[in-house]
Amino acid sequence: MITFQDVLAAHDRIRPFIHRTPVATSRYFDDRFGGALFIKCEHFQKVGAFKARGACNAVRILDDAMAARGVATHSSGNHAQAVAWSARHRGIPSWIVMPTNAPDVKKAAVRGYGATIVECEPTLAAREAALADVVERTGAHAIHPYNDDRVIAGQGTAALELLEDVPDLDIIMAPVGGGGLMSGTAITARAMRADIELIGAEPASADDARRSLATGILQPPPATATIADGLRTALGERTFDVLRSTDVRILTATEESIREAQYLVMERMKMVVEPSATVTLGILLENPALARGKRIGIVTTGGNVDIRKAMHF
Repeated sequence: MITFQDVLAAHDRIRPFIHRTPVATSRYFDDRFGGALFIKCEHFQKVGAFKARGACNAVRILDDAMAARGVATHSSGNHAQAVAWSARHRGIPSWIVMPTNAPDVKKAAVRGYGATIVECEPTLAAREAALADVVERTGAHAIHPYNDDRVIAGQGTAALELLEDVPDLDIIMAPVGGGGLMSGTAITARAMRADIELIGAEPASADDARRSLATGILQPPPATATIADGLRTALGERTFDVLRSTDVRILTATEESIREAQYLVMERMKMVVEPSATVTLGILLENPALARGKRIGIVTTGGNVDIRKAMHF
């Protein structure tokens, strides 16, 4: 298992290339929940998502000979952009396997970073098979979107910065898809504040992490049409082990609460965020007592929304 020292090393490695994103507050949310919320704004990160952290660490840690072969991954969007951006920044080629139903705005961004997109059917099995084929054909180095120690360590740097800026938190919340962000967050938070409460947030219609931790057995992702498209995946073995060993609790939010939370962030905080980024706030809308009297850190995920489609332009 990776350690807090891996997170610190990752932060040193990627610091010249990423943003140290701000921590935002909102009087509206504080008054509504009766607590104090501190939102780590990873939608302001490079490529518009926290994924830049893990991808940058995974690309930058490669030696020159390995990097020259290029890198490859599979992703529905933000990790795809992050790997493409990291590869371009290092001057190496990249191949990105993306499902046919990935948002057009994210496909366009990936192409904009110079990556080659390989499309596949929208299933995890199809993604992994396509990635294996790309690696065999090109010799590229595979970077898994979450089941990768280098990626997990990079994602943990968001919580590192949050706890440096706001050290006296009672709870840290982050969305859970494949679990890379929550795993890195948990490793970091347990090292810096051993008694902090850790809450992973999932859509109720895509609750494989909740079921996995409840049963002690990795559960497959359900066929889902959740609006939180970045969370349509399942835990990996590495992330499952980290979440179990760090005592992460998983809570879920309905589609209605996720969407309402997204609207509220846009209306009240004037920030563009993806539905995947507001599952945490959706949980608080359904469970306001959770925040009462607490200081809660929330790591957002991204802000890559197709504005024209969302606004019906």
